[in-house]
Amino acid sequence: MTIGIESSTATNRRTLPDDGIQLSHFIGSKLSHNNSMSDEGEIPMPFLTLEEAYRRDHSLSIPSPKIKFHLRTYGCQMNVSDSDIVRSILLSNSNMEETEEEMEADVLLTNTCAIRENAETKIWHRLQVLRALDSKHPKRSQNGTTRRRIIGVLGCMAERVKEDLFRDGNADMVVGPDAYRDLPRLINMLSTADSSSPDHREKALNVQLSFDETYADVIPVRSNPEDISAFVSVMRGCNNMCSYCVVPWTRGRERSRELFSIVDEVKRLYEENNVKEIILLGQNVNSYHDKSPRALAVNPVATYETSNQGFTNMFRLRGGGGFYFSDLIEAVSDLSPELLVRFTSPHPKDYPAELLQLMAERHNVCKQLHMPAQSGSTLVLKRMRRGYTREAYMELIDTVRSTIPDVSISSDFISGFCGETEDDHRDTITLMEAIQFDQAYMFAYSMREKTHAHRKMVDDVPQETKLSRLNEVISTFREVVQVKNDRQEVGRLRVVLVEGRSRKSEDQLSGRTDQNKRILFPNESCQSQLSGDKAMVFLKAGDYAVVQVVEARGHTLRGRALWRTSLQSFTELNCFGSKELEANIVQQLG
Repeated sequence: MTIGIESSTATNRRTLPDDGIQLSHFIGSKLSHNNSMSDEGEIPMPFLTLEEAYRRDHSLSIPSPKIKFHLRTYGCQMNVSDSDIVRSILLSNSNMEETEEEMEADVLLTNTCAIRENAETKIWHRLQVLRALDSKHPKRSQNGTTRRRIIGVLGCMAERVKEDLFRDGNADMVVGPDAYRDLPRLINMLSTADSSSPDHREKALNVQLSFDETYADVIPVRSNPEDISAFVSVMRGCNNMCSYCVVPWTRGRERSRELFSIVDEVKRLYEENNVKEIILLGQNVNSYHDKSPRALAVNPVATYETSNQGFTNMFRLRGGGGFYFSDLIEAVSDLSPELLVRFTSPHPKDYPAELLQLMAERHNVCKQLHMPAQSGSTLVLKRMRRGYTREAYMELIDTVRSTIPDVSISSDFISGFCGETEDDHRDTITLMEAIQFDQAYMFAYSMREKTHAHRKMVDDVPQETKLSRLNEVISTFREVVQVKNDRQEVGRLRVVLVEGRSRKSEDQLSGRTDQNKRILFPNESCQSQLSGDKAMVFLKAGDYAVVQVVEARGHTLRGRALWRTSLQSFTELNCFGSKELEANIVQQLG
Protein backbone atom coordinates (compact mmCIF):
# COMPACT_ATOMS: atom_id res chain seq x y z
CA MET A 1 0.00 0.00 0.00
CA THR A 2 1.25 3.48 -0.82
CA ILE A 3 0.23 6.48 1.25
CA GLY A 4 0.82 10.09 0.30
CA ILE A 5 0.02 12.30 -2.65
CA GLU A 6 -1.80 10.42 -5.38
CA SER A 7 -4.83 12.47 -6.42
CA SER A 8 -5.51 15.70 -8.27
CA THR A 9 -8.20 18.28 -7.63
CA ALA A 10 -10.23 18.77 -10.78
CA THR A 11 -11.01 22.41 -10.04
CA ASN A 12 -7.32 23.26 -10.17
CA ARG A 13 -6.49 21.57 -13.45
CA ARG A 14 -5.07 23.47 -16.42
CA THR A 15 -5.19 22.36 -20.01
CA LEU A 16 -1.86 22.65 -21.82
CA PRO A 17 -0.73 21.44 -25.24
CA ASP A 18 -0.07 17.70 -25.39
CA ASP A 19 3.49 16.97 -26.49
CA GLY A 20 4.14 13.68 -24.75
CA ILE A 21 5.09 14.76 -21.20
CA GLN A 22 2.17 14.05 -18.90
CA LEU A 23 1.37 15.16 -15.38
CA SER A 24 1.89 11.54 -14.40
CA HIS A 25 5.60 12.05 -15.06
CA PHE A 26 5.61 14.41 -12.08
CA ILE A 27 3.42 12.75 -9.46
CA GLY A 28 2.49 9.17 -10.29
CA SER A 29 0.53 6.89 -12.56
CA LYS A 30 -2.94 7.46 -11.09
CA LEU A 31 -3.19 11.07 -12.19
CA SER A 32 -4.97 12.67 -15.12
CA HIS A 33 -3.24 12.57 -18.51
CA ASN A 34 -4.69 15.91 -19.61
CA ASN A 35 -1.91 18.07 -18.19
CA SER A 36 1.32 18.27 -20.12
CA MET A 37 4.30 20.44 -20.79
CA SER A 38 4.72 23.00 -23.53
CA ASP A 39 7.90 22.53 -25.53
CA GLU A 40 8.30 26.31 -25.60
CA GLY A 41 9.13 26.69 -21.95
CA GLU A 42 5.93 26.19 -19.94
CA ILE A 43 6.56 23.95 -16.94
CA PRO A 44 3.50 22.17 -15.56
CA MET A 45 2.95 22.20 -11.82
CA PRO A 46 0.69 19.65 -10.16
CA PHE A 47 -2.00 21.05 -7.88
CA LEU A 48 -2.68 18.27 -5.38
CA THR A 49 -4.51 17.52 -2.14
CA LEU A 50 -3.31 15.30 0.66
CA GLU A 51 -5.33 12.25 1.66
CA GLU A 52 -8.35 13.27 3.72
CA ALA A 53 -7.18 11.15 6.60
CA TYR A 54 -3.92 13.09 6.82
CA ARG A 55 -4.78 16.66 5.96
CA ARG A 56 -1.88 19.03 6.41
CA ASP A 57 -3.81 21.39 8.66
CA HIS A 58 -3.88 18.68 11.35
CA SER A 59 -0.56 18.49 13.14
CA LEU A 60 0.68 14.96 13.78
CA SER A 61 3.36 14.28 16.36
CA ILE A 62 5.83 11.46 16.02
CA PRO A 63 5.29 8.94 18.83
CA SER A 64 7.88 8.35 21.53
CA PRO A 65 10.41 6.98 22.11
CA LYS A 66 12.47 9.34 20.03
CA ILE A 67 12.97 8.37 16.43
CA LYS A 68 16.55 8.68 15.23
CA PHE A 69 17.29 9.71 11.66
CA HIS A 70 20.47 9.62 9.62
CA LEU A 71 20.87 11.97 6.65
CA ARG A 72 23.39 11.59 3.86
CA THR A 73 23.68 14.10 1.02
CA TYR A 74 24.81 13.62 -2.58
CA GLY A 75 25.13 16.21 -5.34
CA CYS A 76 25.34 19.98 -5.53
CA GLN A 77 25.50 22.79 -2.98
CA MET A 78 21.74 23.17 -3.28
CA ASN A 79 21.32 19.65 -1.94
CA VAL A 80 23.58 20.50 1.00
CA SER A 81 21.38 23.52 1.70
CA ASP A 82 18.23 21.41 1.35
CA SER A 83 19.59 18.87 3.82
CA ASP A 84 19.98 21.69 6.34
CA ILE A 85 16.29 22.49 5.77
CA VAL A 86 15.29 18.83 6.18
CA ARG A 87 17.32 18.63 9.40
CA SER A 88 15.56 21.74 10.73
CA ILE A 89 12.10 20.44 9.90
CA LEU A 90 12.73 17.10 11.59
CA LEU A 91 14.48 18.49 14.66
CA SER A 92 11.64 20.96 15.19
CA ASN A 93 9.68 17.91 16.31
CA SER A 94 10.74 17.15 19.87
CA ASN A 95 10.52 13.40 19.27
CA MET A 96 13.13 13.37 16.51
CA GLU A 97 16.90 13.38 16.85
CA GLU A 98 19.79 12.96 14.43
CA THR A 99 22.49 10.31 14.62
CA GLU A 100 25.76 10.08 12.72
CA GLU A 101 25.68 6.28 12.84
CA GLU A 102 23.55 4.67 10.15
CA MET A 103 22.78 1.49 12.06
CA GLU A 104 21.62 3.47 15.12
CA ALA A 105 18.96 5.19 13.02
CA ASP A 106 15.28 4.30 12.69
CA VAL A 107 15.06 6.38 9.51
CA LEU A 108 17.76 6.38 6.82
CA LEU A 109 17.44 9.40 4.54
CA THR A 110 19.42 9.96 1.35
CA ASN A 111 19.24 13.34 -0.41
CA THR A 112 19.90 12.64 -4.08
CA CYS A 113 21.08 14.07 -7.39
CA ALA A 114 19.66 13.22 -10.83
CA ILE A 115 21.75 15.39 -13.14
CA ARG A 116 23.61 12.41 -14.66
CA GLU A 117 23.04 8.67 -14.90
CA ASN A 118 26.13 7.93 -12.83
CA ALA A 119 24.73 9.96 -9.94
CA GLU A 120 21.58 7.83 -9.89
CA THR A 121 23.56 4.60 -10.22
CA LYS A 122 25.34 5.44 -6.96
CA ILE A 123 22.00 5.91 -5.21
CA TRP A 124 20.58 2.59 -6.46
CA HIS A 125 23.66 0.88 -5.10
CA ARG A 126 23.39 2.68 -1.77
CA LEU A 127 19.73 1.69 -1.37
CA GLN A 128 20.56 -1.96 -2.02
CA VAL A 129 23.37 -1.85 0.55
CA LEU A 130 21.14 -0.17 3.15
CA ARG A 131 18.36 -2.70 2.65
CA ALA A 132 20.78 -5.60 2.94
CA LEU A 133 22.29 -4.18 6.13
CA ASP A 134 18.85 -3.52 7.57
CA SER A 135 17.74 -7.09 6.84
CA LYS A 136 20.88 -8.51 8.42
CA HIS A 137 20.89 -6.15 11.41
CA PRO A 138 17.30 -5.01 12.12
CA LYS A 139 16.72 -2.25 14.65
CA ARG A 140 15.98 -3.60 18.11
CA SER A 141 13.58 -1.67 20.32
CA GLN A 142 13.71 -1.27 24.09
CA ASN A 143 11.25 -4.12 24.64
CA GLY A 144 13.42 -6.49 22.63
CA THR A 145 11.34 -6.58 19.45
CA THR A 146 12.85 -5.85 16.07
CA ARG A 147 11.55 -3.75 13.22
CA ARG A 148 12.87 -2.72 9.86
CA ARG A 149 14.22 0.74 9.35
CA ILE A 150 12.47 3.31 7.16
CA ILE A 151 14.60 3.95 4.07
CA GLY A 152 13.76 7.32 2.52
CA VAL A 153 14.86 8.91 -0.75
CA LEU A 154 14.76 12.71 -1.00
CA GLY A 155 15.59 15.29 -3.63
CA CYS A 156 15.94 15.30 -7.38
CA MET A 157 16.11 11.55 -7.99
CA ALA A 158 13.01 11.11 -5.82
CA GLU A 159 11.21 13.68 -7.99
CA ARG A 160 12.37 12.12 -11.25
CA VAL A 161 12.04 8.39 -10.54
CA LYS A 162 9.11 8.55 -8.08
CA GLU A 163 7.38 5.27 -7.24
CA ASP A 164 9.92 3.23 -9.21
CA LEU A 165 12.16 3.68 -6.17
CA PHE A 166 9.85 1.27 -4.32
CA ARG A 167 10.96 -1.46 -6.72
CA ASP A 168 12.40 -4.56 -5.06
CA GLY A 169 11.81 -3.02 -1.65
CA ASN A 170 14.61 -0.51 -2.11
CA ALA A 171 12.78 2.43 -0.52
CA ASP A 172 9.87 2.94 1.87
CA MET A 173 9.50 6.70 1.44
CA VAL A 174 10.01 8.98 -1.57
CA VAL A 175 9.85 12.76 -1.07
CA GLY A 176 10.58 15.45 -3.67
CA PRO A 177 12.42 18.73 -2.96
CA ASP A 178 9.25 20.79 -2.51
CA ALA A 179 7.61 18.40 -0.03
CA TYR A 180 10.04 18.35 2.89
CA ARG A 181 7.50 19.91 5.25
CA ASP A 182 5.55 16.66 4.91
CA LEU A 183 8.37 14.47 6.21
CA PRO A 184 7.18 14.32 9.85
CA ARG A 185 3.70 13.24 8.73
CA LEU A 186 5.01 10.54 6.41
CA ILE A 187 7.51 9.24 8.95
CA ASN A 188 4.74 9.15 11.55
CA MET A 189 2.53 7.04 9.32
CA LEU A 190 5.28 4.61 8.44
CA SER A 191 6.62 4.32 11.98
CA THR A 192 3.22 3.35 13.35
CA ALA A 193 2.51 0.85 10.55
CA ASP A 194 3.24 -2.86 10.84
CA SER A 195 6.72 -3.43 9.44
CA SER A 196 7.16 -7.05 10.49
CA SER A 197 6.43 -8.44 7.04
CA PRO A 198 8.53 -7.20 4.11
CA ASP A 199 5.76 -8.25 1.72
CA HIS A 200 3.18 -5.96 3.30
CA ARG A 201 5.16 -2.85 4.12
CA GLU A 202 3.39 0.43 3.61
CA LYS A 203 5.10 3.05 1.49
CA ALA A 204 4.91 6.84 1.49
CA LEU A 205 5.13 9.15 -1.52
CA ASN A 206 5.00 12.93 -1.87
CA VAL A 207 6.50 14.42 -5.00
CA GLN A 208 4.33 17.52 -5.16
CA LEU A 209 6.01 20.42 -6.93
CA SER A 210 5.13 23.95 -5.93
CA PHE A 211 4.72 27.38 -7.46
CA ASP A 212 5.79 29.18 -4.27
CA GLU A 213 7.66 26.92 -1.82
CA THR A 214 10.98 28.48 -0.86
CA TYR A 215 11.24 27.38 2.81
CA ALA A 216 11.89 31.03 3.63
CA ASP A 217 10.47 30.62 7.16
CA VAL A 218 12.61 27.55 7.96
CA ILE A 219 15.84 28.34 9.80
CA PRO A 220 18.34 25.80 8.43
CA VAL A 221 20.26 23.60 10.86
CA ARG A 222 23.75 23.20 9.43
CA SER A 223 25.53 19.88 9.74
CA ASN A 224 28.61 21.71 11.06
CA PRO A 225 27.60 24.92 12.85
CA GLU A 226 31.28 25.82 13.25
CA ASP A 227 31.84 26.25 9.51
CA ILE A 228 32.86 29.78 8.59
CA SER A 229 31.01 29.50 5.26
CA ALA A 230 27.27 29.08 4.90
CA PHE A 231 24.92 28.39 2.00
CA VAL A 232 21.81 30.54 1.74
CA SER A 233 19.16 29.48 -0.76
CA VAL A 234 17.67 32.53 -2.51
CA MET A 235 15.60 30.93 -5.27
CA ARG A 236 14.49 27.50 -6.44
CA GLY A 237 13.70 25.92 -9.78
CA CYS A 238 14.65 26.80 -13.34
CA ASN A 239 12.74 28.15 -16.34
CA ASN A 240 15.56 27.91 -18.89
CA MET A 241 14.53 24.56 -20.40
CA CYS A 242 17.94 23.63 -21.80
CA SER A 243 17.38 20.56 -23.93
CA TYR A 244 19.82 18.32 -22.02
CA CYS A 245 18.82 19.30 -18.48
CA VAL A 246 16.46 17.50 -16.11
CA VAL A 247 16.42 20.26 -13.46
CA PRO A 248 13.07 21.84 -14.53
CA TRP A 249 11.47 18.40 -14.07
CA THR A 250 13.01 17.79 -10.65
CA ARG A 251 13.01 21.30 -9.20
CA GLY A 252 10.06 22.91 -10.98
CA ARG A 253 9.39 26.52 -11.91
CA GLU A 254 11.56 29.39 -10.73
CA ARG A 255 10.45 31.22 -7.59
CA SER A 256 12.48 33.59 -5.46
CA ARG A 257 12.55 34.27 -1.75
CA GLU A 258 11.74 37.74 -0.48
CA LEU A 259 14.88 39.86 -0.34
CA PHE A 260 14.26 40.96 3.23
CA SER A 261 14.04 37.38 4.51
CA ILE A 262 17.38 36.57 2.84
CA VAL A 263 19.05 39.62 4.36
CA ASP A 264 17.71 38.67 7.79
CA GLU A 265 19.10 35.13 7.48
CA VAL A 266 22.52 36.36 6.35
CA LYS A 267 22.63 38.94 9.14
CA ARG A 268 21.86 36.25 11.71
CA LEU A 269 24.56 33.95 10.34
CA TYR A 270 27.16 36.73 10.41
CA GLU A 271 26.31 38.23 13.78
CA GLU A 272 25.31 35.14 15.75
CA ASN A 273 27.16 32.26 14.09
CA ASN A 274 30.48 33.90 13.20
CA VAL A 275 30.03 33.09 9.51
CA LYS A 276 32.51 34.99 7.36
CA GLU A 277 31.44 33.85 3.89
CA ILE A 278 27.96 33.60 2.40
CA ILE A 279 27.29 31.61 -0.76
CA LEU A 280 23.95 32.57 -2.31
CA LEU A 281 22.38 29.55 -4.01
CA GLY A 282 19.90 28.89 -6.76
CA GLN A 283 19.56 26.64 -9.78
CA ASN A 284 19.63 29.85 -11.81
CA VAL A 285 20.73 32.21 -9.09
CA ASN A 286 21.31 35.38 -11.10
CA SER A 287 17.76 35.16 -12.49
CA TYR A 288 16.60 36.02 -8.96
CA HIS A 289 13.49 38.23 -9.00
CA ASP A 290 11.55 39.07 -5.86
CA LYS A 291 8.05 40.02 -7.00
CA SER A 292 6.44 39.98 -3.56
CA PRO A 293 4.00 42.78 -2.65
CA ARG A 294 6.62 44.34 -0.39
CA ALA A 295 9.22 44.32 -3.17
CA LEU A 296 6.79 45.82 -5.67
CA ALA A 297 5.83 48.52 -3.18
CA VAL A 298 9.48 49.51 -2.67
CA ASN A 299 10.53 49.14 -6.31
CA PRO A 300 7.43 49.23 -8.55
CA VAL A 301 9.35 50.00 -11.73
CA ALA A 302 12.41 47.99 -12.74
CA THR A 303 14.00 46.97 -16.00
CA TYR A 304 15.17 43.47 -16.85
CA GLU A 305 18.19 43.20 -19.13
CA THR A 306 20.15 40.25 -20.46
CA SER A 307 23.96 40.22 -20.56
CA ASN A 308 24.04 41.56 -24.11
CA GLN A 309 21.85 41.56 -27.21
CA GLY A 310 23.16 38.13 -28.23
CA PHE A 311 21.32 36.44 -25.36
CA THR A 312 17.66 35.38 -25.43
CA ASN A 313 15.24 33.82 -22.94
CA MET A 314 13.30 30.60 -23.44
CA PHE A 315 10.98 31.81 -20.67
CA ARG A 316 9.22 34.89 -21.99
CA LEU A 317 7.64 36.30 -18.83
CA ARG A 318 10.73 37.89 -17.28
CA GLY A 319 10.72 41.53 -16.26
CA GLY A 320 8.58 43.89 -14.21
CA GLY A 321 8.96 45.57 -10.85
CA GLY A 322 10.52 44.18 -7.71
CA PHE A 323 14.08 43.32 -6.71
CA TYR A 324 16.60 41.70 -9.07
CA PHE A 325 19.87 39.94 -8.35
CA SER A 326 21.95 43.11 -8.30
CA ASP A 327 19.60 44.48 -5.60
CA LEU A 328 20.15 41.34 -3.55
CA ILE A 329 23.94 41.45 -3.91
CA GLU A 330 23.94 45.11 -2.89
CA ALA A 331 21.77 44.46 0.18
CA VAL A 332 23.78 41.46 1.40
CA SER A 333 27.18 43.06 0.83
CA ASP A 334 25.98 46.16 2.71
CA LEU A 335 25.65 44.15 5.94
CA SER A 336 29.38 44.27 6.70
CA PRO A 337 32.57 45.13 4.80
CA GLU A 338 34.09 41.99 6.38
CA LEU A 339 31.49 39.55 5.03
CA LEU A 340 32.49 37.76 1.82
CA VAL A 341 29.72 37.20 -0.70
CA ARG A 342 29.75 34.54 -3.42
CA PHE A 343 26.99 32.98 -5.50
CA THR A 344 26.28 29.93 -7.64
CA SER A 345 25.06 28.61 -10.02
CA PRO A 346 24.32 31.32 -12.59
CA HIS A 347 23.38 31.41 -16.28
CA PRO A 348 25.47 33.55 -18.68
CA LYS A 349 22.41 35.42 -19.92
CA ASP A 350 21.81 37.21 -16.60
CA TYR A 351 24.96 39.30 -16.12
CA PRO A 352 23.69 42.81 -16.93
CA ALA A 353 26.07 45.76 -16.77
CA GLU A 354 24.57 46.90 -13.46
CA LEU A 355 25.52 43.63 -11.75
CA LEU A 356 29.05 43.59 -13.15
CA GLN A 357 29.65 47.20 -12.11
CA LEU A 358 28.41 46.47 -8.59
CA MET A 359 30.80 43.50 -8.32
CA ALA A 360 33.67 45.70 -9.42
CA GLU A 361 32.86 48.32 -6.79
CA ARG A 362 32.28 46.05 -3.79
CA HIS A 363 35.51 44.68 -2.30
CA ASN A 364 33.59 42.01 -0.35
CA VAL A 365 31.87 40.56 -3.42
CA CYS A 366 34.30 37.94 -4.65
CA LYS A 367 35.90 38.52 -8.01
CA GLN A 368 34.93 35.18 -9.45
CA LEU A 369 32.18 34.37 -11.93
CA HIS A 370 30.86 31.03 -13.06
CA MET A 371 29.99 31.17 -16.77
CA PRO A 372 28.71 27.75 -17.90
CA ALA A 373 29.46 27.69 -21.62
CA GLN A 374 28.61 23.96 -22.13
CA SER A 375 29.98 24.10 -25.71
CA GLY A 376 32.05 26.33 -27.95
CA SER A 377 29.95 25.55 -31.02
CA THR A 378 27.06 27.83 -31.96
CA LEU A 379 25.31 24.91 -33.66
CA VAL A 380 25.51 22.76 -30.54
CA LEU A 381 24.46 25.67 -28.34
CA LYS A 382 21.36 26.07 -30.49
CA ARG A 383 20.48 22.38 -30.11
CA MET A 384 21.08 22.72 -26.39
CA ARG A 385 18.65 25.69 -26.33
CA ARG A 386 21.16 27.77 -24.40
CA GLY A 387 19.93 31.08 -25.81
CA TYR A 388 23.26 32.47 -27.04
CA THR A 389 25.94 32.05 -29.69
CA ARG A 390 29.67 31.55 -29.31
CA GLU A 391 30.18 35.17 -30.35
CA ALA A 392 27.72 36.53 -27.74
CA TYR A 393 29.41 34.45 -25.04
CA MET A 394 32.89 35.73 -25.95
CA GLU A 395 31.60 39.31 -26.05
CA LEU A 396 30.30 38.83 -22.51
CA ILE A 397 33.68 37.53 -21.34
CA ASP A 398 35.36 40.62 -22.79
CA THR A 399 32.87 42.86 -20.97
CA VAL A 400 33.41 41.04 -17.69
CA ARG A 401 37.19 41.33 -17.86
CA SER A 402 37.13 45.00 -18.78
CA THR A 403 34.68 45.76 -15.95
CA ILE A 404 36.13 43.60 -13.16
CA PRO A 405 39.94 43.61 -13.18
CA ASP A 406 41.63 40.45 -11.93
CA VAL A 407 38.40 38.43 -12.19
CA SER A 408 38.55 34.65 -12.42
CA ILE A 409 36.11 32.77 -14.62
CA SER A 410 34.97 29.16 -14.37
CA SER A 411 32.77 27.15 -16.70
CA ASP A 412 30.95 23.88 -17.42
CA PHE A 413 31.41 21.73 -20.53
CA ILE A 414 29.48 18.78 -21.93
CA SER A 415 31.27 16.52 -24.41
CA GLY A 416 29.35 14.46 -26.94
CA PHE A 417 25.94 16.12 -26.95
CA CYS A 418 23.46 14.94 -29.57
CA GLY A 419 24.75 15.59 -33.09
CA GLU A 420 28.12 16.95 -31.97
CA THR A 421 30.65 16.67 -34.80
CA GLU A 422 34.42 16.79 -34.68
CA ASP A 423 34.24 20.41 -35.86
CA ASP A 424 31.85 21.23 -32.99
CA HIS A 425 34.25 19.63 -30.54
CA ARG A 426 37.13 21.60 -32.05
CA ASP A 427 35.13 24.81 -31.44
CA THR A 428 34.97 23.91 -27.75
CA ILE A 429 38.73 23.37 -27.60
CA THR A 430 39.48 26.70 -29.27
CA LEU A 431 37.02 28.49 -26.94
CA MET A 432 38.85 27.07 -23.92
CA GLU A 433 42.20 28.11 -25.34
CA ALA A 434 40.98 31.62 -26.12
CA ILE A 435 39.26 32.35 -22.81
CA GLN A 436 41.63 30.46 -20.48
CA PHE A 437 39.23 29.45 -17.72
CA ASP A 438 40.44 29.34 -14.13
CA GLN A 439 38.27 26.34 -13.26
CA ALA A 440 36.08 23.99 -15.26
CA TYR A 441 33.63 21.17 -14.61
CA MET A 442 33.69 18.76 -17.53
CA PHE A 443 31.47 15.76 -18.24
CA ALA A 444 30.46 13.39 -21.02
CA TYR A 445 26.83 13.82 -22.10
CA SER A 446 24.33 11.60 -20.29
CA MET A 447 20.82 11.64 -21.76
CA ARG A 448 18.08 12.06 -19.15
CA GLU A 449 14.47 10.99 -19.56
CA LYS A 450 11.76 13.66 -19.91
CA THR A 451 14.17 16.27 -21.27
CA HIS A 452 13.67 17.91 -24.65
CA ALA A 453 16.68 16.00 -26.01
CA HIS A 454 15.23 12.69 -24.86
CA ARG A 455 11.97 13.40 -26.69
CA LYS A 456 13.28 15.11 -29.81
CA MET A 457 16.90 14.09 -30.43
CA VAL A 458 19.10 11.06 -30.88
CA ASP A 459 22.01 10.30 -28.56
CA ASP A 460 24.16 9.52 -31.58
CA VAL A 461 27.71 10.17 -30.37
CA PRO A 462 29.33 6.83 -29.40
CA GLN A 463 30.40 6.53 -25.79
CA GLU A 464 34.04 5.99 -26.72
CA THR A 465 33.94 9.19 -28.77
CA LYS A 466 32.38 11.10 -25.88
CA LEU A 467 35.12 9.93 -23.54
CA SER A 468 37.87 10.66 -26.06
CA ARG A 469 36.59 14.21 -26.55
CA LEU A 470 36.12 14.66 -22.80
CA ASN A 471 39.72 13.62 -22.20
CA GLU A 472 40.91 16.24 -24.69
CA VAL A 473 38.73 18.89 -23.02
CA ILE A 474 40.19 18.00 -19.61
CA SER A 475 43.75 17.97 -20.95
CA THR A 476 43.25 21.35 -22.62
CA PHE A 477 41.95 22.87 -19.40
CA ARG A 478 44.84 21.51 -17.34
CA GLU A 479 47.47 22.72 -19.77
CA VAL A 480 45.95 26.18 -20.06
CA VAL A 481 45.32 26.70 -16.34
CA GLN A 482 48.89 25.67 -15.42
CA VAL A 483 50.43 28.17 -17.82
CA LYS A 484 47.99 30.87 -16.77
CA ASN A 485 48.54 30.44 -13.02
CA ASP A 486 52.31 30.34 -13.47
CA ARG A 487 52.06 33.66 -15.30
CA GLN A 488 49.37 35.46 -13.31
CA GLU A 489 49.45 34.02 -9.79
CA VAL A 490 53.02 33.19 -8.77
CA GLY A 491 54.45 36.09 -6.77
CA ARG A 492 51.06 37.75 -6.20
CA LEU A 493 49.63 38.79 -2.83
CA ARG A 494 46.17 37.35 -2.27
CA VAL A 495 43.73 37.99 0.52
CA VAL A 496 42.65 34.57 1.77
CA LEU A 497 39.84 33.45 4.05
CA VAL A 498 41.40 30.74 6.21
CA GLU A 499 39.14 27.69 6.29
CA GLY A 500 41.24 25.56 8.63
CA ARG A 501 43.81 22.81 8.43
CA SER A 502 44.31 20.98 5.16
CA ARG A 503 42.65 17.58 4.89
CA LYS A 504 45.95 16.00 3.92
CA SER A 505 48.30 17.58 6.45
CA GLU A 506 48.02 19.11 9.91
CA ASP A 507 51.04 21.23 9.01
CA GLN A 508 49.17 23.00 6.21
CA LEU A 509 46.36 25.54 6.30
CA SER A 510 43.80 25.79 3.54
CA GLY A 511 41.75 28.66 2.24
CA ARG A 512 40.38 30.36 -0.86
CA THR A 513 41.49 33.53 -2.55
CA ASP A 514 39.22 36.33 -3.66
CA GLN A 515 39.19 34.57 -7.04
CA ASN A 516 37.88 31.37 -5.37
CA LYS A 517 41.13 29.50 -5.95
CA ARG A 518 42.19 26.92 -3.42
CA ILE A 519 45.51 27.81 -1.74
CA LEU A 520 47.60 25.82 0.74
CA PHE A 521 50.24 27.35 3.00
CA PRO A 522 52.30 26.29 6.04
CA ASN A 523 50.64 26.47 9.45
CA GLU A 524 53.25 28.87 10.76
CA SER A 525 53.10 32.17 12.63
CA CYS A 526 52.81 35.41 10.70
CA GLN A 527 52.63 39.10 11.56
CA SER A 528 49.45 40.23 13.29
CA GLN A 529 49.25 43.21 10.92
CA LEU A 530 51.22 44.94 8.20
CA SER A 531 52.32 47.97 10.22
CA GLY A 532 52.35 49.04 13.85
CA ASP A 533 52.41 46.20 16.37
CA LYS A 534 54.07 43.34 14.52
CA ALA A 535 53.50 40.59 17.07
CA MET A 536 53.53 37.10 15.58
CA VAL A 537 50.27 35.12 15.58
CA PHE A 538 49.01 31.76 14.38
CA LEU A 539 46.09 31.90 12.00
CA LYS A 540 42.80 30.15 12.67
CA ALA A 541 39.66 29.39 10.69
CA GLY A 542 37.77 32.60 9.99
CA ASP A 543 40.85 34.83 9.83
CA TYR A 544 41.72 36.83 6.74
CA ALA A 545 45.37 36.64 5.78
CA VAL A 546 47.59 38.06 3.08
CA VAL A 547 49.28 35.11 1.41
CA GLN A 548 52.00 35.33 -1.21
CA VAL A 549 51.63 32.73 -3.96
CA VAL A 550 54.88 30.83 -4.44
CA GLU A 551 53.76 27.94 -6.65
CA ALA A 552 50.88 26.81 -8.86
CA ARG A 553 49.96 23.17 -9.24
CA GLY A 554 47.19 23.14 -11.78
CA HIS A 555 44.29 25.14 -10.38
CA THR A 556 45.54 24.77 -6.78
CA LEU A 557 48.00 27.34 -5.42
CA ARG A 558 50.63 27.16 -2.71
CA GLY A 559 51.94 30.10 -0.73
CA ARG A 560 53.15 31.56 2.56
CA ALA A 561 51.15 33.71 4.96
CA LEU A 562 52.63 37.18 5.51
CA TRP A 563 50.24 38.91 7.87
CA ARG A 564 46.72 38.75 9.27
CA THR A 565 44.43 41.36 7.79
CA SER A 566 40.88 42.50 7.26
CA LEU A 567 39.11 42.82 3.92
CA GLN A 568 38.82 46.56 4.41
CA SER A 569 42.49 47.17 5.21
CA PHE A 570 43.71 44.97 2.36
CA THR A 571 41.50 46.91 -0.05
CA GLU A 572 42.97 50.18 1.21
CA LEU A 573 46.46 49.03 0.16
CA ASN A 574 45.22 49.58 -3.39
CA CYS A 575 47.77 47.25 -4.93
CA PHE A 576 45.37 45.05 -6.88
CA GLY A 577 46.90 43.85 -10.13
CA SER A 578 50.25 45.54 -9.56
CA LYS A 579 53.03 43.03 -9.07
CA GLU A 580 55.48 45.91 -8.59
CA LEU A 581 53.56 47.39 -5.63
CA GLU A 582 53.08 43.95 -4.14
CA ALA A 583 56.80 43.21 -4.47
CA ASN A 584 57.62 46.48 -2.65
CA ILE A 585 55.34 45.47 0.23
CA VAL A 586 57.02 42.09 0.52
CA GLN A 587 60.45 43.75 0.49
CA GLN A 588 59.41 46.09 3.34
CA LEU A 589 58.38 43.08 5.40
CA GLY A 590 61.87 41.69 5.04
